[in-house]
Amino acid sequence: MQIIPAIDFKDGKVVNLKQGRLEESTTYSDDPVGIADRWVSQGAERLHLVDLDGAFEGYPVNHALIATIAANHPGLTIQLGGGIRSPEVIESYLNAGVDYVIIGTKAVEEPEFVGSMCQHFPGHIMVGLDGLHGMVAKNGWKEVTDISVKSLALLFESDGIESIVYTDIGKDGMMGGINMRATRELAESVSVPIIASGGVTDIRDVMALLEVGAKINGGITGVITGRAIYEGTLDLAEAIALTRKNA
Repeated sequence: MQIIPAIDFKDGKVVNLKQGRLEESTTYSDDPVGIADRWVSQGAERLHLVDLDGAFEGYPVNHALIATIAANHPGLTIQLGGGIRSPEVIESYLNAGVDYVIIGTKAVEEPEFVGSMCQHFPGHIMVGLDGLHGMVAKNGWKEVTDISVKSLALLFESDGIESIVYTDIGKDGMMGGINMRATRELAESVSVPIIASGGVTDIRDVMALLEVGAKINGGITGVITGRAIYEGTLDLAEAIALTRKNA
């Protein structure tokens, strides 16, 4: 299981939102490129980048910053979400050095788009499912649908997606612990790998995920952490060392 630091872009800065609310935003740095350098220097082999401006606007906003990070770390695996809603956008990011693009809102509104993109860009498509009380949210988490996370996950399972990033909105940015039950149930329901997100607080959450993942044959392949590493309640290097020890 990989520890995946998150870098969320808003107005060219690194921020974190509590439960996806813009009014609950904390700014951690005005140097996203420097933050990427920091996490890589501490052992990160994969980054989770989110163009929050893109998520809310529906088109890429921070392409240049993302391309710079990719260029500075050619051996780094980068997964990117936020405003991924056309093949042209996907192609531009892949050409810029991004390894995986995460389709979120578009996957909810036009599920057939996911299968089409998997055919056009095999091996590079992930789906982001953001849930609140088991139901999928979209448009930067502004709207909660009546579609269950599990039903959409099962729908995309046969499309050839690389993995599912599952975020519990109720936990995201709150540092109150991961929704372990929901994460485990989703990982047990589908054959594609699950990357957990939302609520990581400290090393105990990492240990718990490792334990759960071991019971379901490694169905949880990664965990995204944001506020915890910025606030210092989780030591990134320690967490990475723990996961490598248990690999």
